[in-house]
Amino acid sequence: MPDHLVFSYGTLQLPQVQRARFGRELPGAPDALPGFRLDTLRITDPAVIADPGSSEHPVAVHTGDDADEIPGRVLTLTDAELRAADDYEVEDYRRVEMVLRSGAKAWVYVEGSTAA
Repeated sequence: MPDHLVFSYGTLQLPQVQRARFGRELPGAPDALPGFRLDTLRITDPAVIADPGSSEHPVAVHTGDDADEIPGRVLTLTDAELRAADDYEVEDYRRVEMVLRSGAKAWVYVEGSTAA
């Protein structure tokens, strides 16, 4: 089963979210997402609020300006874990493949209306 790289800038980095969603803490490395800035999204799904303990979640918004970037971590997920991450991210997010500051390609959950 191949591994998937997922760039996390928010709650998927939290150990308690990883343990609840994937049953383990995920390996990862620091990186950054150029051309995006952070905004805040209010989550209403109680199951998604429960693990991090907050209804306010960050969301990556495309700016197209390479001077903008979001720091975070590249996580390594299995097929099943990627499906679990998709289930965790509410419909206000969409998963797209992006090139990170390091040059690595990774899946990133961005604002649902973002045209990246």
